Amino acid sequence: MTTFPVEILAIYLSGDHDFVGHHGKPRGENPVSMPSQAECVAGQGIRGDRYFGFKENYKGQITFFDHAVHDAVQMEFGITVEPYVYRRNVLISGIELNQLIGQSFVIDGIRFSGVQECSPCYWMDQAVAPGTEKFLKGRGGLRARILRGGILKTGSRDLEMLDKAP
Repeated sequence: MTTFPVEILAIYLSGDHDFVGHHGKPRGENPVSMPSQAECVAGQGIRGDRYFGFKENYKGQITFFDHAVHDAVQMEFGITVEPYVYRRNVLISGIELNQLIGQSFVIDGIRFSGVQECSPCYWMDQAVAPGTEKFLKGRGGLRARILRGGILKTGSRDLEMLDKAP
């Protein structure tokens, strides 16, 4: 087991989709809330989020985004944007997220299974800046399943990397 000190900088939830199902149409403009804590439900997702209970064994029950990547986007494009524009649930610092692909890990007693990169789509060029989709390839965030639920809170935490994900 390896432990990393991380910081959960923000949690973002939206009750509906801005991009999914909008191909060929304008994006949605659904509000994003930023609670200081959120209930992670095993096998379901984050209560109150658009993907909660989406489908069985869904690979994106929760998504993480690296604050360092957010900073790199702003520097690359000379912009200032809020991190919720990426439509990821958890803004985290202190760990490179791709190393969690295929791994089980625990934060706040909640067990996650890192599934795959949360690949950027063409909407990133509209939501952030032209060229963002290409810039984020390979560092678009992490999709994960929730294996054991609990309350995820903002603040400094330890992330325990356990083993290969089931």
